[in-house]
Amino acid sequence: MTDRLVKENNKETDTNAQKVAGGLEAQRAKVAEVRRRQGTANGNGTTKEQINNRPINVELSTDIQNNLGTRRIPPLRPSQFPDAGASVQTLTSSTRPVGTVDVLLVNPPTPDGGIWIRSQHRVGRRSRENMIWPQVSLAQLAAILQPEYSVEVIDANALRMGWKEFEQLLEEKRPKFYLTQVTAPTLKNDMYGVFLAKALGAKTIAFGTHVTPMTLETMRPFPALDFVLRGEPEMTIRELIDRVEGKTPSNPKIVKMLRETSQPQVRRIGMDHVTDEFPVQSNASPYASILGLAWRNPAGEVIINPDRPFIPDLNDLPMPLHELLPLHKQHMPMMKGPFTFIVTSRGCPAGCKYCIKHVSYQNSVRVRSAENMCDELAYLAKLGVHNIHMYADLFTVNRDHVIAFCEEILRRDIKIKWTCNSRVDYVDEEMLTLMGKAGCWFISWGIESANEMVLKRARKGYKKEQAFKALKWSKAAGINNWGYFIIGLPGETEECIQETIAYSKELPLDIALFHVAAPYPGTPFFYEVVENNWFRPGTKWEEVDMDQSTVLDYENLTAEQLEYWQKRATREWSLRPGPMWTFLKGLNSWQGAKSAINVGWQMLKFARA
Repeated sequence: MTDRLVKENNKETDTNAQKVAGGLEAQRAKVAEVRRRQGTANGNGTTKEQINNRPINVELSTDIQNNLGTRRIPPLRPSQFPDAGASVQTLTSSTRPVGTVDVLLVNPPTPDGGIWIRSQHRVGRRSRENMIWPQVSLAQLAAILQPEYSVEVIDANALRMGWKEFEQLLEEKRPKFYLTQVTAPTLKNDMYGVFLAKALGAKTIAFGTHVTPMTLETMRPFPALDFVLRGEPEMTIRELIDRVEGKTPSNPKIVKMLRETSQPQVRRIGMDHVTDEFPVQSNASPYASILGLAWRNPAGEVIINPDRPFIPDLNDLPMPLHELLPLHKQHMPMMKGPFTFIVTSRGCPAGCKYCIKHVSYQNSVRVRSAENMCDELAYLAKLGVHNIHMYADLFTVNRDHVIAFCEEILRRDIKIKWTCNSRVDYVDEEMLTLMGKAGCWFISWGIESANEMVLKRARKGYKKEQAFKALKWSKAAGINNWGYFIIGLPGETEECIQETIAYSKELPLDIALFHVAAPYPGTPFFYEVVENNWFRPGTKWEEVDMDQSTVLDYENLTAEQLEYWQKRATREWSLRPGPMWTFLKGLNSWQGAKSAINVGWQMLKFARA
């Protein structure tokens, strides 16, 4: 039975093949006959080649017409590709879905998934203290943009958000504008967030202590970055977005600040006064007249406009939108409950060569009034926040300002615990006593080194006896002392470092933190390192991190030696009875125990690395 079916099938196949072959043979015969007749009609002078090359006007069978290989190739047509851009623009300019925002202000996921400190025009660094710093600079920029624009702040660091989750969030929010702060150690990481936002159609904007002095060097290799806000960003971002969206601010104080900061500055250079001028542009651009902005022209060239003047009166700034921040995720060691900070002043008159703060605010000092600061404290109390860090380039920069602030806290009976920073040569006993009464419970002191030659070269310039006095007064006022030291400032030797370690043990400190000198772009220290060729060959910006590594190779101290002394200093200071007792005192509550254990573990892990 099976054999019979196979034979029948083969027979049917052979029959079909014979039909196709017969059809083709008949078609060939027809073509040959036509060519023979054409040759006869044209006489004997026609060659065989000429006959064969003539077009054949013969009606092909349906089978042959369906064979694509026999179809005539059409003539080459002009290229004309589809352009769906107009349709896409119509779609994107139509009503935006619920959940999208005009401006997304972002602290992106961290490079290694750890906790990083990168806020308020500071350098970026990994946190050994287990601190999650609030993004108040983003909250301030958000306040500048409301109510005309919908805004949202995303602090991926505080929320412990990874890149996958962050990318999903960008898809949901679909911002028109993406704004982020950029620091040297997190540069490529930050630019990845910019790339993701740009791919979704956002205009991308960056600000901070890295992009201000390194504008061209940042924008050229990262084409996804559209704009840089150089220096103080508040008025520049407001003017930029207003220019794009065709809106104007309704807040009269913002109108006032825009007017005060919209004229090019007259700067004194030597004996001459020079007025900053705008770059000449052949085609007028809406961005060409915005002070403090770097942007790209249609040819892709980076244009840097003249610098924007500083905001004269910080009291004109609207209160930061703290409610947009994850307040209960922000914390500082040994503090119970949510934590944030308020900006009390901008600028510092001291000229420390290594300090990054001068890149943004320079040496001109502006302070907020005591009443204005206490209004913000009262607002934070309503949000349930009673732990505050008084953020300033130098909190004690003006004695009268500090006294008035403390007296206003006491007059209003504001119940808070607060911290601040200071120099040992900018305090006195009366001031510290009043600060303690007003709720100050620890001060971060920039001590840096025990060697006066090193201090003088770094333009720090205090005397060791001043440090002993200041820290003694602070302890007497009930204020804890945190000391910050720098290993590897210019002119330092291993003997100097050992002197500093011994000095740190003599001072009445509750915590001591040792960092490696980091030459951040724009600081005098950076230019000194470049001039003397102290950068380690192959240096990357991600390595300019004062907490985990160094990029310095001095003639007398290698990078490996500096890192060794940093860890040794941490071990020597921490593994003593005094610091151990400070650690144990933190175990008096569950929150305190968690904080103390985290800090202790982070510091020991760092020192053992």
